[in-house]
Amino acid sequence: MIDVAKIQIKAGNGGDGKVSFRHEKYVPKGGPDGGDGGKGGDVYFVADANMATLMDFKSKTILAAEDGQAGGKKKMSGKNTLDLHVKVPVGTLIYELRENDEVLIADMNEEGKLFLAASGGRGGVGNFRFRSSTNQTPTQYTKGVLGGVKNIRLEVKLVADVGIIGLPNAGKSTLLNILTKANAKVSDYPFTTLSPNLGTALLKSGKTVVLADIPGLIEGASEGKGLGDEFLRHVERTRILLHLIDPSDLIGMEIDVVQGTLDKYATIRNELEQYGKGLTDKYEILVISKMDVTEVAEAFKKIQKEFKKKKIEVFGISGVTGEGIEHLLEKLDEALAKIDKKVEFQTATPVKLYDLNNLPNRRMVFKHNRVDIAEQ
Repeated sequence: MIDVAKIQIKAGNGGDGKVSFRHEKYVPKGGPDGGDGGKGGDVYFVADANMATLMDFKSKTILAAEDGQAGGKKKMSGKNTLDLHVKVPVGTLIYELRENDEVLIADMNEEGKLFLAASGGRGGVGNFRFRSSTNQTPTQYTKGVLGGVKNIRLEVKLVADVGIIGLPNAGKSTLLNILTKANAKVSDYPFTTLSPNLGTALLKSGKTVVLADIPGLIEGASEGKGLGDEFLRHVERTRILLHLIDPSDLIGMEIDVVQGTLDKYATIRNELEQYGKGLTDKYEILVISKMDVTEVAEAFKKIQKEFKKKKIEVFGISGVTGEGIEHLLEKLDEALAKIDKKVEFQTATPVKLYDLNNLPNRRMVFKHNRVDIAEQ
């Protein structure tokens, strides 16, 4: 999954003003009639739920809006160009890269959210604007203002109600398929899931819940091992963690099934703790899979007892027989009802940067430069 990308955005330059004089029959000294230039296009980012990755930015790293059209004769203004709308997945964080730092300038956490990232340049003025009683044949004009240019880093963080976490090959994609009728790829080897899969489930309460299976984590994932922390960031935005453990691979091993299950749980919890950012504080539902396997079913009560000591409720399910699935959905419904719908994400208040396009005292600036320009 391409969930980090660096690009450059460039707003359009304003069109130059025109120097022109009227040429009419029997009018040997026509007055100035040079028009103003058009405004350059702005660059907006738009949150689009139909996008899942930043793959589109892998090959196209420079995105530019069109420049405004230059002014024309007969006081004709240049055309304002269309704005450029750049679609990004919902959940994308937009950082502006500066010399020695990067600043979060937008959090695209809602479908359809629009963010103005770079403003197009204001058009220059033609010589018609410079006419006066003492300057009847002005040749002055102004060039269009340059559009904003920014170096940007995009980072996608999945937005889902429930994140299914666990070790590789724990059956996360299978569970997602069962709960949501999604079509996530599954197989019997680790790291089948290379990118988070999303699915939606309709609960009895009528609520729709969005679930995501997060690629398998291994010990040291928070330090970049295995698939690393590339996918831990997706857990940040989930409201509930559904921790799935498959004890069936412990059967026949020296370690006890119960103790092995506890160890698996501890491994993932440790990675969440090492990664930080409040992941261990999220509401957690612990699920034991493969209840159709005799050894797992026999050990389940002991597993429940051990986790009860930690004040952790445990649910048992089987993807083969469907055991416990309805009960699990009821638990999700109950848990979501307790959790505030609004999740506090990291946001930023952009620093207000001024240029000649948006200066509050723009008229004074122009007058200071001895150019008396009426506001349009």
